[in-house]
Amino acid sequence: MKKLLLLTAILLSVGAFAQEDKMNQGIFVSGEGIVKVVPDQVVIKSQIEHEGVNANTVKKENDQTADAILKYLKSQDIPEKNIQTDYVNLNKRYNYNDKSYTYVARQAISITLEDLDKYEEIISGLLENGLNGISGIQFKSSEVEIHKTEARKRAVLAAKRKAEEFAGPLNQEVGKAITISESSGNNFQPVYRMADMKMSEESGSQETLSPGEMEIRVTVNVGFQLH
Repeated sequence: MKKLLLLTAILLSVGAFAQEDKMNQGIFVSGEGIVKVVPDQVVIKSQIEHEGVNANTVKKENDQTADAILKYLKSQDIPEKNIQTDYVNLNKRYNYNDKSYTYVARQAISITLEDLDKYEEIISGLLENGLNGISGIQFKSSEVEIHKTEARKRAVLAAKRKAEEFAGPLNQEVGKAITISESSGNNFQPVYRMADMKMSEESGSQETLSPGEMEIRVTVNVGFQLH
């Protein structure tokens, strides 16, 4: 019985070493897939801020402005899921010149627009309802997962081409894939831009939004057998 167990252990060890040796007899490369996409969504990073000598007063002013903005967005049929409060705070500020204190109330709201054509109209409405400023905008795609899938396909094909470039001068051929993994990290790079709050002097309207293109990148690591 002991001999049978010992023989089984030896066979398993030999099999494991053979598998490991087979894994080492190959070529291991990385490939990158890139898909360029025209964004169809924009996230507006808006800010509300009030300052004064009374904490309750500035907080009330901020709350009233936030309420007006939320009601305006609702009237424009912006879904609740596309409106997110990023932070709300109330801080005490010291003025070194006259050695006095004031209170500053702030609230940041992220607004996702699924229709880029409504951008200028929404911005104008936000300002009319008391918005103090916009810290930036972020362009996104509603079909990012579909584009990620395409980027993965391109990355795998790029890895195979690279392996063939290495194997060619050695008069060897690339066989089936042994291992494959995707590198960790953000493969979706949204486009960030500072928002332009200036009004055109001639027309009185805001400048045209230019989303440009965004890139979705995927990097894979693939091991191939060599023949």
